[in-house]
Amino acid sequence: MDAFIELCVELLQPLGPVRPRRMFGGHGIYVDGLFMALVISNQLYLKTDDVSRERFVAAGCEPFSYGTKNGERQVMSYYQPPEETLESPALMLPWARLALEAALRAANAKAAKPVARKKSAAQKPAGKKTTARRG
Repeated sequence: MDAFIELCVELLQPLGPVRPRRMFGGHGIYVDGLFMALVISNQLYLKTDDVSRERFVAAGCEPFSYGTKNGERQVMSYYQPPEETLESPALMLPWARLALEAALRAANAKAAKPVARKKSAAQKPAGKKTTARRG
């Protein structure tokens, strides 16, 4: 594990067990099993949602974005925390809590959605049958 990932783990540790995992050219960071942060190019991005995003925007934090194949810019719901938060777990804690709360809301919303089930062949409505004409 590189030094920046170790720093991020240390900064987020007060929230609970932290587990970094390699993904899409960076790392995903999980706290208590919730995906709550990204590390891309030695930059930490914390999860936001409609409830928490304005706090990050008001503090001048930048969102994670990437270029798509068609040349557009895709902005994700992950924002850099204020730079000074990288100095200590105590400074990071309020921002990390916002991210963990956003991850928890996302997990709860996902769990509340009904699961779409595939119909078995017996449940599917019978389609039109065509018969070949011989002539």
